[in-house]
Amino acid sequence: MQTVAIVGAGLIGGSFALALRRAGFSGGIVGVSSPPAIETALRLGVIDRGVTLAEACAAAELIYLAGPIHKIINVIPQLDSLVKPGALVTDAGSTKSRICAAGALLKNAQFLGGHPMAGKESRGAASAEATLFQGRPYLLTPNTLAELETPAAREFVEWVTAIGAEPRVLSPELHDRVVAHSSHLPQLLSTTLAATLGAHPDSYAIAAAAGPGLLDSTRLAMSSWEIWNDIVDTNRAEIAGALADYEERLRTLRLTLETGSVEETFRAGDEFARRLRDGE
Repeated sequence: MQTVAIVGAGLIGGSFALALRRAGFSGGIVGVSSPPAIETALRLGVIDRGVTLAEACAAAELIYLAGPIHKIINVIPQLDSLVKPGALVTDAGSTKSRICAAGALLKNAQFLGGHPMAGKESRGAASAEATLFQGRPYLLTPNTLAELETPAAREFVEWVTAIGAEPRVLSPELHDRVVAHSSHLPQLLSTTLAATLGAHPDSYAIAAAAGPGLLDSTRLAMSSWEIWNDIVDTNRAEIAGALADYEERLRTLRLTLETGSVEETFRAGDEFARRLRDGE
């Protein structure tokens, strides 16, 4: 792999580029993005040069799609007439079923879906970090397991490991069901909590009396709707299912609170929280 093209030189794409450099990649890294984003990425040394999509595809053995989900879905069909034979196209989108379905139609390049489980509330190349993926799961979502056995895919997985991430393989459908619970549900709970408290008649008093627990619980509420609009739109059914699971648990908790002890819920929550932090 001599050249990598980052399509969407923002937080995730920029962090992947910086992580590659940190891991020892000595080839060229080009960026495809808006002029302001390219200017920032160049100034910070995230990419070597900004290019058009056609120029990127002509040069790169790896094309890394790191924009919003709908942009990824829309750009994939454009790649077939532009890519080098044998190139690998991958992405960093937060939902996978629709992206991988689009990728499966590529004829002149291989597509391998991906989703690094890392991020920040802030966006753009200015927020990119070479260590963003370290110790974090990097979900790979091939349409078939054989797709992981090509030379290009094997090399990509080696680089994923080299940047400190932990490759894990899921089908696109299982991915969307799992992240609806592990990522999308926490986001919506944080957002709803902040919106509920913000609408409360005593919202200013609540904010003035807040401790670190409320700050931690509302951190995700600062996430960008521009990003989450695409996520919700492409994973509605699984997110609705995750919300229904939580809603049922919350209803049971409210009824228990009215008539008895909620100790069992505390114990169950403590058990999972500790398992989560132990990496099990």
